[in-house]
Order: sequence, then C-alpha cells, then structure tokens
Amino acid sequence: MTGTPTRVLVLNSGSSSLKYQLLDMRDDSRLAQGLVERIGEETSRLAHTPLRGDGGKRERNGPVSDHSAALKAVAEELAADGLGLDSPELAAIGHRVVHGGLRFTEPTVIDGEVLAEIERLVPVAPLHNPANLVGIRTAMALRPDLPQVAVFDTAFHTTMPESAARYAIDVETADAHRIRRYGFHGTSHAYVSRETARLLGKEPEEVNVIVLHLGNGASASAVRGGRCVDTSMGLTPLEGLVMGTRSGDIDPAVTFHLRRVAGMSADEIDVLLNKRSGLVGLCGDNDMREIRRRVDEGDERAALAFDVYVHRLKKYIGAYYAVLGRVDAVAFTAGVGENAAPVRQAAIAGLEELGLAVDAGLNAVRSDEARFISPEYARVAVAVVPTDEELEIARQSYALVRGARGQDAPAGDALVRGAEGSNE
Repeated sequence: MTGTPTRVLVLNSGSSSLKYQLLDMRDDSRLAQGLVERIGEETSRLAHTPLRGDGGKRERNGPVSDHSAALKAVAEELAADGLGLDSPELAAIGHRVVHGGLRFTEPTVIDGEVLAEIERLVPVAPLHNPANLVGIRTAMALRPDLPQVAVFDTAFHTTMPESAARYAIDVETADAHRIRRYGFHGTSHAYVSRETARLLGKEPEEVNVIVLHLGNGASASAVRGGRCVDTSMGLTPLEGLVMGTRSGDIDPAVTFHLRRVAGMSADEIDVLLNKRSGLVGLCGDNDMREIRRRVDEGDERAALAFDVYVHRLKKYIGAYYAVLGRVDAVAFTAGVGENAAPVRQAAIAGLEELGLAVDAGLNAVRSDEARFISPEYARVAVAVVPTDEELEIARQSYALVRGARGQDAPAGDALVRGAEGSNE
C-alpha cells in the first residue's frame, strides 16, 4: 500500500461486551461493524457484519473467555474480509472512555501515564472505566506499534463554567474527592450539536442548541456557540433526566432516609437508584415502546411513568433555555429521541410562548436522516438528529494522529494531547 493510512477501528468496551466499527476516514464510510456480548460466559456471541462486498452477517456462538479473546476473534472476522488488524491501512484504534475527569479535554493518544490516570478515575466511574481499560490494554497488546486514542465522554463538557460545574458543598471536601459535575454522552452531544448547526445552514459557533440525548441513559446539554455550558448528568450518570433504570434528580436526603428508616446499605441504595428506578421503577418497563403501548391501553402506571419522564424533560428544556438566553434549535437524539414521536410531541407541548412547536405530520415521519419536525413559522427549530458516536470517535482519533504525522511527530508519547492545564 502507498500513501497515508486512513482506517480507524473504534472500540467500545463494556464490562461484558465489546462493540466495534471499522471506518475509512476518506469518506467516513463504514467497512465493518459488530458486537461481542456475554464475554466470560458459556453463551458468548459474536455478531459481525461486513459493510462492503457481498458478505452477509456472520455469527459465532460459544464461550469467549475475556476481552483479549474477544478482540482476537474480532480480528479474525475482520481478516476474513481482508480488513485485518495487521493492515497497513489502519491509522489508529479509537477507544471510548467514559470518564476523563478534568485532565483530558481532547482526544489523547494513550501511553502509560494516560492509562494510570484513567485508572485513577475508577472511583468516580466504577462501572465503566475498568472495562474501558481492559479494551485498551488488549488492543495495545495486539498492535503495540499503532496509536491508541482515548476519546472521553466527559471531554465535551469540560468547557462548562465553574458556576455550572460546581456543587454547593464545602470546597475543600469537593476538591479533595474530585466532586463536581462532569457530564457524560459527550461524544454524542458534540456530534449532534454540530450536525444541528449544519442542518440550520450555519457554523457551530453561530448557534445555541439544546441537545436531548434520550436512550436508556438520558442527558441534556446547553451548547452555546459549539461549547457546552451546562449538562444534566453530574459526578456520575445518575443525575438529571428520568432514565430507563436511573432515577435522575432526587433529593439527596432520600439516601439518608433509606439508610436510617429502611435500614438499606449504601450498596443497596446504589442498586435502587441506578438499576431499579426511573421508568422501570415507576411502571416495571424501561422500553418506551412498551410503555406507550400500555398507555394506549389505559394502563395508569405506564401513564404516570410517561408523564414523570416528560415533566422532567420539559423542565430541563426550560432551564437550558434560560441558561442560553437565545435558542436556535432543540435537537432530539438517541434511541428514544430519534424514534419516540409521542415523547417529542409531549416534551414540546405548551412551550409555544418560547417559540417552540412540533408539526404533527413531520413528527410522525420515520427516517434515519437529520430533519426538522417544527413548522416553518416556529421561532426555534425542533430537530431529530441521529447520533453517531462511533463516527465522532473515529473523526477525533484520525484528526489527532493525522495532524501529528503531518508535523512529522512520532507515534506514542509525542502525540499525547489534552493532558495540559490540569486543575485537578
């Protein structure tokens, strides 16, 4: 092969799963994608889909012992399509890392120091950073010569002013234990806010956008001129909107009350608020499609869950409108945001005085394309913008390694960015 390598493999490592996509950055096209799930179990499954050529989806079923075995299996599937990890066309491997604290504000090529810092942040992301570390170390072992880039969920939110990021608790205690609002889903909020500006025919620096990332996990952000100025998730992904299994905003004294009156341990309260609350806690379901079906059949618990969900969502729209002062667009994204027309309709209903409205016909259209669902007369655009976190990670990873190579910088430590100016 001649010329500059242009492919990026994106890895998203969960505690028992590994999602991946291989992209060609010449045209942002996908070459292959897949998922290894139930890693460490006898019932492990790898589903691989080549996206060029005549090959169809392939599956492997059987035990996959750990993430190292999972990535080796992925490499075999890619090699079968002529897309192996040993290809000279591979420019980098981009890793989704959930928590980067305040130190990592940009995509960063991973070295020993970066690994140590991601590990140091495990106490504030105990469910996510350990799995991310396993994926990184596995990939580094397979391709030690290749730049491995960390793209942090928290990075987009590091532009928040202290007035938004600080909790009103004792400053010394907060600083000693790194307690502040970090925010999550940052790659999605970054991508969707820019795509919304593009949809408006403007540059990101010209527009103010409220982004509503509504999936099983849900978060809102206020983006002014391409920079996040507030977001709903906090120290952890528990704060903010009502989610599939998470409570979102709650009086902190509820935890004390449950400890003192119900005798629940800290771990039991953690499980309650993260896994047995939100929609599933209110009505037993966390699938919005099933909840809407039940609402349509007259189920009162499902109707209550839907109303609580929408009420919190509407509150954040109003709050972030106040924070921004001027809003050019509200953008819905992720699984619920992109597909649940009743949620979008209900969230905007009653906000006409703020210049917001939804056209029922446009809202009912199903499409994979970014689109407006507001009537032409609306002062503020309402849009549905499908998110693409993998593409965002690939773009950031490729821009970093390409930029460094363009300056004749070596791979590895010399490529590290985003670690300067730490105030932790």
